[in-house]
Amino acid sequence: MLIATGVLLSLAPAATAEPVVRIHDIQGTTRVSPLDGQQVTGVPGVVTGIRAQGSVRGFWFQDAEPDGDPRTSEGLFVFTGQQTPAVKVGDVVAVDGKVTEYYPIASGETPETTPNQSVTELVGATWQVTGTGEVPPAEVVGPDAVPTEYAPLDGNIDKRDLEPQSYALDYYESRESMLLRVDDARVVGPTDAYRALWITSKPDQNANSRGGTTYPGYADPNAGRLKVESLADSPFPAANVGDRLNGTTEGPLDYSRFGGYVLEATRLGEHQPGGLQPESTRRQREDELAVATYNVENLAAGNDQSKFDRLAKGVVEHLASPDVVALEEVQDNNGPIDDGVVAADKTLQQFTDAIAAAGGPRYEWRLIDPQNNADGGQPGGNIRVAFLFNPARVSFVDRPGGDATTPVHPVAQGNGVGLTASPGRIDPANEAWKDSRKPLAGEFSFRGRTVVVVANHFNSKGGDQPLHGRLQPPERVAELQREKQAQAVRGFVDEARAIDGQAQVVVLGDLNDYGFSPAVQHLTEGGALAPLAEALPPLERYSYVYEGNSQQLDHILATPPLKADYDVVHINAEFADQTSDHDPQIARFTLR
Repeated sequence: MLIATGVLLSLAPAATAEPVVRIHDIQGTTRVSPLDGQQVTGVPGVVTGIRAQGSVRGFWFQDAEPDGDPRTSEGLFVFTGQQTPAVKVGDVVAVDGKVTEYYPIASGETPETTPNQSVTELVGATWQVTGTGEVPPAEVVGPDAVPTEYAPLDGNIDKRDLEPQSYALDYYESRESMLLRVDDARVVGPTDAYRALWITSKPDQNANSRGGTTYPGYADPNAGRLKVESLADSPFPAANVGDRLNGTTEGPLDYSRFGGYVLEATRLGEHQPGGLQPESTRRQREDELAVATYNVENLAAGNDQSKFDRLAKGVVEHLASPDVVALEEVQDNNGPIDDGVVAADKTLQQFTDAIAAAGGPRYEWRLIDPQNNADGGQPGGNIRVAFLFNPARVSFVDRPGGDATTPVHPVAQGNGVGLTASPGRIDPANEAWKDSRKPLAGEFSFRGRTVVVVANHFNSKGGDQPLHGRLQPPERVAELQREKQAQAVRGFVDEARAIDGQAQVVVLGDLNDYGFSPAVQHLTEGGALAPLAEALPPLERYSYVYEGNSQQLDHILATPPLKADYDVVHINAEFADQTSDHDPQIARFTLR
């Protein structure tokens, strides 16, 4: 009512205004928005970050009036396609658009089949800038903020109510697109070619002696790990494991299929090098047989000579010129050119020449060329395993008959074990080796004693579901093939030990699986093969760094009569400037 000049006037009821939809209404209490597919208008917030590069552009904005529910994020991404949005950080905006769940997918996936989580976005958006306001303060992610337990193990967790106080993935999801901040962060994954690195918000979590975070088992994926990229078109630090980003690193939280949750930094802490240095191992004694494994990452004739020279330096200076080196990922003579070439003699000639030029021995090599495009890896590259050996220290026992399709078997030789063919491939027709590298067995003689060495490169983890995905626990699809591969190699070892219980067999290489994995357990169960890495403390057992987890993919195992001094030589995986993505390792054996 209004009172005017003493006259009582009755007014018609005012129209009820539509309630304003806010960001937390859109985000909801699950991973999938309750408004998915709906059009919303006038969503208020303050711009907190702008993605102005690449094919996925847009901006993040955040509600300055949170609802107090820890399950609902107050941030949201507005997708503008290839158009750079005409906003700046601090703009107060009201946004119209369609709510959608964007699933980052790999080739062959669909939003329905991908294991990745989604990002709640507004698409087809328009907006008004209504003023300038204070950017909401970034939430500090300290050591106790993120729960240690990683995810609820409930299958597809898309529509499960978030429990940010209980699970790390729920914590991050409940902060999706919000400003987060990590202070004085330690780097646990080196800078890669895509201007990204990994930090930890939990510096004491499974910390190893070189500054990394070791992956100790399936139940503990290290919840403190967080990927960092930069929204600024400015130099990005070339950081190694153990370096620090001093001060504040902050920005909106995004999600990518490459590593999961990622802090898109609007502000990077100051890079402080930690002084990490490549390691060198000791030289073997006269009576020790030094055997190493080294994944040389798609080495092919015609690669830059600098790659050969750096790998050669690794063999000579850091591995102290082992007597035998099992190589993985040796490509054919023209690399990824898919023209039927399978020979790798030029690749190995260029590598052994580089080793000799670096002051190392004049290595010889043995290998069996694969059938064209039958062993997986880069199409046309025909990666395979191969042996290098120093003929001044060890003899290779050549026995004819080995080829790409003929299986090798242990046989009685004198008082011990030899091979039907040397070099020879283990069970190459077995389905376990489909589109994967076949193990190469070689018979070596050292100071009158016979040692059988088996070089391996098991099936990759391609196809395994990610740790950070919406399907929990993640299914390790490729693990099944590695289990079968391990069974085939174990069968070969059992054949040798049945002939001679004191057979000296070394099984080594890139097994693409962890010491605690079923595949490696198949090799070691019953004490048939001893995992030499167990000589190290558990947190020091790693040869590879992936998504901020230091993990053990490369192994040396030996039958019980062999006694060894074992060492992982960290020269690659922890460094931004790396020659290979794997660290080599070495064992110095005292033969019976």
